[in-house]
Amino acid sequence: MPEFSNGVIRLFKHYSKRAVEGEGGLLTGIDPSAFDVSDPLRLWIIQVGVIIMMAQLLSLGLRKIKQPRVIAEVLGGILLGPTAFGRIPGFTEHIFPPQSLPYLSLVANIGLSLFLFLVGLEIDASIIKRNARLSTIVSLAGMALPFGLGSALSIPLYHHFIDPSVVYTHFMLFTGVAYSITAFPVLCRILTELKLLDTTVGIIVLSAGVGNDVVGWTLLALSVALVNAGSGLTALWILLTCVAFTLFLLFPVKRVMLWLARLTGSVENGPTVFFMTATMLLVFACAFFTDIIGVNAIFGAFLAGIIVPREGGLAISLTEKLEDMVSIIFLPLYFTLSGLNTNLGLLDNGITWAFTIAIMTLAFVGKFGGCTLAARFSGFGWREASTIGSLMSCKGLVELIVLNVGLSAGILSQRVFSMFVLEALTLTFMTTPLVTWLYPPERRLLVTAGGTIPQKSPDSESGATDSEFGDGKSNEGPWRHRFTVVLDKLEHMPGIMALTQLIHLPTPDSTSVSSTESSQSPSRLKRQEVAVDALRLIELSDRTSAVMKSSVADTLIHTDPLLGIFRMFGELNDLPISTSLSIVPYDDLAYSVADHAKRHGSQLVLLPWLPPSAASTDANEVIPVTPRASNVNHNPFEAFFGPRSGDKSASAIHSQFVRGVFLQAKTDVALFIDAGHAPGDFRASGSTQHIFFPFFGGPDDRLTLEFVVQLCANPKITATVLRVTKKDVESPIEKPLGAHPGDDKDDSAIPNVRDHGLTVTSTIGFPDTVYGQATTQTRLQSETADSVSWARFATPADTNDTPSTLRAALSRIEFADLHTPVPLHAIVQRASSLRESMTEKRTRLLIVAGRSRRLAVENHHHELKELIEEHRSVGNEVVKKTIGDVAAAFVVSGNGTGMVVLQAANLPMD
Repeated sequence: MPEFSNGVIRLFKHYSKRAVEGEGGLLTGIDPSAFDVSDPLRLWIIQVGVIIMMAQLLSLGLRKIKQPRVIAEVLGGILLGPTAFGRIPGFTEHIFPPQSLPYLSLVANIGLSLFLFLVGLEIDASIIKRNARLSTIVSLAGMALPFGLGSALSIPLYHHFIDPSVVYTHFMLFTGVAYSITAFPVLCRILTELKLLDTTVGIIVLSAGVGNDVVGWTLLALSVALVNAGSGLTALWILLTCVAFTLFLLFPVKRVMLWLARLTGSVENGPTVFFMTATMLLVFACAFFTDIIGVNAIFGAFLAGIIVPREGGLAISLTEKLEDMVSIIFLPLYFTLSGLNTNLGLLDNGITWAFTIAIMTLAFVGKFGGCTLAARFSGFGWREASTIGSLMSCKGLVELIVLNVGLSAGILSQRVFSMFVLEALTLTFMTTPLVTWLYPPERRLLVTAGGTIPQKSPDSESGATDSEFGDGKSNEGPWRHRFTVVLDKLEHMPGIMALTQLIHLPTPDSTSVSSTESSQSPSRLKRQEVAVDALRLIELSDRTSAVMKSSVADTLIHTDPLLGIFRMFGELNDLPISTSLSIVPYDDLAYSVADHAKRHGSQLVLLPWLPPSAASTDANEVIPVTPRASNVNHNPFEAFFGPRSGDKSASAIHSQFVRGVFLQAKTDVALFIDAGHAPGDFRASGSTQHIFFPFFGGPDDRLTLEFVVQLCANPKITATVLRVTKKDVESPIEKPLGAHPGDDKDDSAIPNVRDHGLTVTSTIGFPDTVYGQATTQTRLQSETADSVSWARFATPADTNDTPSTLRAALSRIEFADLHTPVPLHAIVQRASSLRESMTEKRTRLLIVAGRSRRLAVENHHHELKELIEEHRSVGNEVVKKTIGDVAAAFVVSGNGTGMVVLQAANLPMD
């Protein structure tokens, strides 16, 4: 059954030179969907378009329920086949005529060979070595019991549905292999999406899946060899030849490939064109050889993937270069061919459905039972063992490949093929919801260097986690010392390093502390050191390479360039840095940050953001935005029905992640907005910083005030803090815009806070921070807390009880009050004046503001709208919803400077 080779030969025999009279095409009245043996390309393009659109539309819905893409592709093929669309008169004759299928089959089988090459690249022998004993037990048990049950069921299946001309042992062998196989590629994606790769269950399943996959493909090769052999002696020769060829590839050829990779620099710099060429020639040479000796071509491609070197992430780089074409075009073609051979209409009587249910039941019982019992006897609890059994029962595309090989060999009938396809779909669909129910996050055991530790449940963790990590602030002042820094893109590194440098507190100078203070409060000198945990986020896309990165996250954390840069930054600044890496889907990025900060007892999460350009008048100007949206899975209809182009920028999409962190975080969050990287922007030189902070009130501003005091503990940082109060006016719309902001200042006045309602913004499809309705009591409590916080720092009691570091920090801060009817215009003008004066002093200006999304004293919506219109800003809605009205006023006015926006932990008020 050398299908691959025979298909190429048939096409060369049938393909002839295109007639000249056909050049007119559609303009001469020729039907573009009419199939012509001399010109099959036009119909092939139509077929590819229909197949890809069907797969993409189905995947949009199935992705919402966390189902793997393969289900959409198989369902799409079934719908395009005789089960659904094939019943439409003329559909099959015009779109998939039988004479066109050889051309479609050739391309699909080439794609299948490339896919099996990618599967071979995913196989990492080191995974098996690390967990050899447990994974071997689970893998063997998960193959032996299903193979036995499949062989037993093959007896009645053979007598009811299989032609007697088919040798029973061949049918039994294919049935057993189909039962015992596990879909390793789909299993990797499910483990990654369910965040199980760092659990004991995930490690064992991954290791067992690798072994199961290797043994499964070996059994398939043996099955094909037996079917193609005319006698037992021929089958033995085929088997021995295949073994010899495998050994030849695993030893001398593998060493040659490693030598070639090092010689061409592919290990250090990624695969070169020459190395890629040699690799692709090797893939098709292996596929050709295994095909001509009587084993399917896909087995040779699989072996070629196994022998590619893994050093330097070379396998991942190769996958990145091939996966898109394979997953977008080739695989859907293959599964459509499978769907055209699947006719669920053949399941039309009771005995057929009885056998179909029996196939499903025994397939699940065999895999689930065998793997569960093996895991239980190996020392796992029943919950972990049953989860292992559920994951190993995933069939996916690997069983479908086995079934298609059996169908093309004439071993399976159309009816039995359809029964097994339905079984594979059902078991794959069951895997995710069953594992989610059996193994919820609070029950999981995480893998550590020293073994396993139970993951904390959400109920056992308080927002403060003081018992585990100490109290939230040190004895010397409102200092926060445990930080989580989020690393996402290389463009974020300057801003996040600048913010981390600011929070690095200086070492206390013991000589500056009086002897009286030292004797009265010796513990004040024991301030805790700053500890930074760098969380590297990698988006888990639909690509195979992303899943491969997840499986090697333990090594990737040491080679990731962003983590390497940040570790070096910490070493140069004597800053202790721990690193973590999280590979999750885009929709789970915000939750991953919030959960990580909670589990590690972080007191402040540091986020970077490059906002849209504030005021761009030149249409050709390059707008500095965050380029993180390149791999985001957009809704394809947004291009037609979505917002205007200003809201579809990469920065606008990244703002969803930022707002998601604001929404879900149970700890304080600081967002660094780097607005000073636009081309041509002037940046002040020097290491000194001056902070400008307008204090309006509310939990976020109180947190910001403490943060500013902490930053000013650094001798190179000074600050200006204004307590801004809006004058009473008849209507917030009728503001005297002609007034000069900042003229009416009274340092001794105490602001009278007006009672405005709660500022809440929520947009469908975009996460936002929504708080409970504020009552008069909670607002009064907040206003009282504002006054207490302001008095604590603006007018501190001059006593020896005040720590020296705190006194030094307050001495670098200028406190003042500002009364104005147009507060946003006033603070923007003040910031502009400060920027000019600081530039002359070679000092950088840093604006710090509270997000003020709850219990805000003033509602600045109307004034911000006027400010936006004055400056004709870009992306104002994105900015306003992300950072709040006060901070948005600075961004839309084009200050061109760095800014930090803080939000207090979203916890109930005491």
